Amino acid sequence: MTVTTQPSPAPWLLLVFSLPSGRASARVEVWRKLQRYGALALRSSGYVLPNRPANQEKLEWLATAIRNYKGQASVVRVQAFDDLSDKRLRQLFTEARVRDYEKLLRELKKLLSLSPARRPAGTLSRLRRQFQEIAAIDFFENPLRAQVETALARADEPATKPGQKAKAQYLNRVWMTRPRPGIDRVSSAWLIRRFIDPRARFVFGDDPGLHPEAVPFDMFAAEGFGHRGEDCSFETLCKEFAIRDGKVKRIAQIIHDADLEDEKFGRVEGQGLDRVLNGWARQDVPDDELLRRGMELIEGLYSGLG
Repeated sequence: MTVTTQPSPAPWLLLVFSLPSGRASARVEVWRKLQRYGALALRSSGYVLPNRPANQEKLEWLATAIRNYKGQASVVRVQAFDDLSDKRLRQLFTEARVRDYEKLLRELKKLLSLSPARRPAGTLSRLRRQFQEIAAIDFFENPLRAQVETALARADEPATKPGQKAKAQYLNRVWMTRPRPGIDRVSSAWLIRRFIDPRARFVFGDDPGLHPEAVPFDMFAAEGFGHRGEDCSFETLCKEFAIRDGKVKRIAQIIHDADLEDEKFGRVEGQGLDRVLNGWARQDVPDDELLRRGMELIEGLYSGLG
């Protein structure tokens, strides 16, 4: 019997491109996007990213933009580089985030040195957003990441009132919700990862007993974070973890009206998001992919709120 093995997928993506000499502004735009994507510049030529679906989509869109600028671009899957081992490449990606994390740590330490009453409004939210942006391109988990997470948790603690949940107890946890996540669950997952547990992992099921280590949310269970009184799960999480971000409060109203359909706040924005999620669900999109897409929708909503 002959056994045929499939070749392992190429671990790297390589973007090679050229732009006409008169396209200086386009060159700067492309460079800035590559920086934002966390791409590593090779000394020879080209930019490298780990071969992941999100990275491939970004590079392919960028390659299209380069061609629209009358340039040439190719996105190549690479199995190995003859002058750079996989180990060395992972090390370079990790080292590339050191300066980002160190700058963030300095700002957090400065913030923590002030009493809660003296901390500038919005500073912690800004630093948390910066952390999310850095963590998104920290492909191989720089050790400084854990230090930033701890500092963020410490910065949150003074605002915790008696009876409210301390975020430090909910870091690096598994969170569980029901399958086929809808508007309340995807927005709650976004809120968890954005403001409570940046490294949250999500599982799906109807029986919390199957994952006793997981934190349940929006489930038909006595414990966990779900609907309480007139609040949807998103609102419950906001109150339990004392999340006071102004844009989050507006999103909470949008999610409430879309989920409970009681027109309490007169917000209609969530209806379109809910229809999109329902459409994906009818296309048999897997639960984890449905959650990922939904969280991206809410992130877009958050970014678009003035």
